[in-house]
Amino acid sequence: MLDTMSIGRSSFRHNNSSLLSYRRGWVDEAVAAIEAEQCRTADTHLIRLIVPALAGIDIYLKDESTHPTGSLKHRLARSLFLYALCNGQIHEGTPVVEASSGSTAVSEAYFAQMIGVPFYAVMPRTTSAEKIAAIEHYGGKCHLIDDGRALYSEAAALATRLNGHYMDQFTFAERATDWRGNNNIVESIFTQLKGEPRPVPDWIVMGAGTGGTSATIGRYLRYRQLPTQLCIADVEHSAFFDCFRYQDRSRTCERPSLIEGVGRPRCEPSFVPTVVDRMMKIPDVATIAAMNVLSRRLRRPVGGSTGTNFLALCRLASEMCSAGQAGSLVTLICDSGERYRQTYYKPEWLKARDIDPTPYEAELILFLEAGHLPGFPIADVTNPLNARGAAGPR
Repeated sequence: MLDTMSIGRSSFRHNNSSLLSYRRGWVDEAVAAIEAEQCRTADTHLIRLIVPALAGIDIYLKDESTHPTGSLKHRLARSLFLYALCNGQIHEGTPVVEASSGSTAVSEAYFAQMIGVPFYAVMPRTTSAEKIAAIEHYGGKCHLIDDGRALYSEAAALATRLNGHYMDQFTFAERATDWRGNNNIVESIFTQLKGEPRPVPDWIVMGAGTGGTSATIGRYLRYRQLPTQLCIADVEHSAFFDCFRYQDRSRTCERPSLIEGVGRPRCEPSFVPTVVDRMMKIPDVATIAAMNVLSRRLRRPVGGSTGTNFLALCRLASEMCSAGQAGSLVTLICDSGERYRQTYYKPEWLKARDIDPTPYEAELILFLEAGHLPGFPIADVTNPLNARGAAGPR
């Protein structure tokens, strides 16, 4: 499956024949294939959303839906495969198993197919049919379970039965990506902002699924000594917000998140609350309203987690408007709404769950078109350890 890579590396072998005895064969070729894929893939666009009613506030959307597998999780999957390969955990023919609510499994199936290893996704039975089809398109197999709380244990058990490798995104997401740079997502954002009127954003808004991307962003901001603050937008049914509010990693949430890709029943190992400046808990109905409003402004559908991000960004923008502040804000388009045609975008699906986003949509539209501040309440909390003006090291 990697014959083309063998051709691509032939000149290296010819010119470095003395090194042949030290090469690692298949693993070297697998790493080279993944690195070559990154070189082929252009960086994702940073879109400026023009909102005349918010003069002085620049809004940017990092469009992660344009990755080959259609979501932010493409970056994570690439990093996790490189991490496992370079740690000697994946070899030729090693079955790879992941616990996933959908998008990560799609992206991991893509990379597994690229290097020629079997891939199995353990996921809730409620995962959208579109995501299941995408996983199978890349040659992956879906292992569906009814109880989402058993996701981790079933994935680990399946990997043991297959004599494979459990990728475990929820543990390794925060360490598989180089948070100091190396073209990670936040370094890319700041590079793309260099020519903008306000190149250092006041806030970056991010949802939390594994917590790995927020950890990368928060660490990078501190490493580069940047004044930008990080706001995490959590969903209605998730343990992350209470973990942050009470500084208690034992917090759990029994009800699964309605918004795929974000929110977890436990505080995942990759979630690092100490690098987060503020968190908001977004009601599901407000998430879907924001998803709809943004989709209409972009003239293309976005996914539910993007709605969560955008609602939190609007809240921050409204505060800046009230204070008469100018500045810039950045958030992500995590994936396309095409994957959710049978769920968030289907009136019958919403009605069955007693969700009516219309009133929330009306308030958001008034805010974006006339600057009227949204009145609906959102729970939020600031990290006291990271408050501005706090004493520095002693």
